[in-house]
Amino acid sequence: MKRVLVTGGVGFIGSHVCQHLMARGDQVWILDNFNDFYDPSIKRENASGLAGAKVIEGDIRDEALVAQLFQDGNFDGVVHLAAMAGVRRSLQDPLLYSDVNVRGTQILLQQLEKRPEVPFVFGSSSSVYGANENVPFSEKHDIHCPVSPYAATKRAGELLCFTHHHLYGNPIACLRFFTVYGPRQRPEMAIHKFVRHAVNGDPIPFFGDGSTRRDYTFVADIVDGVVRALDRARDYQIYNLGESQTTSLSELVQLIGEVTGCEPVLDRQPLQPGDVMVTYADVSKARAELGYAPSTDIREGLERFFEWYRARMVRVG
Repeated sequence: MKRVLVTGGVGFIGSHVCQHLMARGDQVWILDNFNDFYDPSIKRENASGLAGAKVIEGDIRDEALVAQLFQDGNFDGVVHLAAMAGVRRSLQDPLLYSDVNVRGTQILLQQLEKRPEVPFVFGSSSSVYGANENVPFSEKHDIHCPVSPYAATKRAGELLCFTHHHLYGNPIACLRFFTVYGPRQRPEMAIHKFVRHAVNGDPIPFFGDGSTRRDYTFVADIVDGVVRALDRARDYQIYNLGESQTTSLSELVQLIGEVTGCEPVLDRQPLQPGDVMVTYADVSKARAELGYAPSTDIREGLERFFEWYRARMVRVG
């Protein structure tokens, strides 16, 4: 049994990671501030399904709280998923994104300075690749030009992790997530929003001409990668976690129409600042070193998401 701290553990990805860790017998501690980035009742609903986890409501920027938590928990591993998320929103409040995503990460790393054996898994993002035209994206690519404050903070977090590993030795895995979706997805994220609008007959915000492509990754595949990285963390490593296949915006909307049985109505808008034309993960390193093997194609993933969505709509009335 391991004692694992998961920051952001009642969020979308975090709640799935916690469930997996608890199912295999680990003792899970969660630090989450239940902020109002989206309806906090959704996180409280997620928390209700994590009976047995120790949930602490607090902020990763609270140095005294974090210090006490590490002292009490004596953790065998840390999975850091707490962050201000979203490319477009980061343009509206870049100082908040820097404070949470950069300063908050450093506060956590400080607690590991005298615990060099404890592995640290950092939830990064494919957005760090910016407008990279070399596809698929490889961890070997030089990336110097993030195109949003959110992307810049995630790259900064990776660099802080490298510096910490260099100075103190903790094994660290930085995981670049590629457009994660699935049950419990945040309501403002594209697939959740598009499905909701399609079912309700509302126009779907459709940016650009539909040719932008994303590597949509089902949450169960991401969780498998996160847990493998925690168990096999060594030195300082960066891994792409994606499905390693791309879907255009036009194709996605068409699939959503087929899965929901509803004809999508489009609200055509220009491309948004901070958006990129394509994300596409080369996952060969994660396959070779972690045994990562994503297996959920976009149609199956959408069907599983829609099954959850319908069940939740019935449950909440």
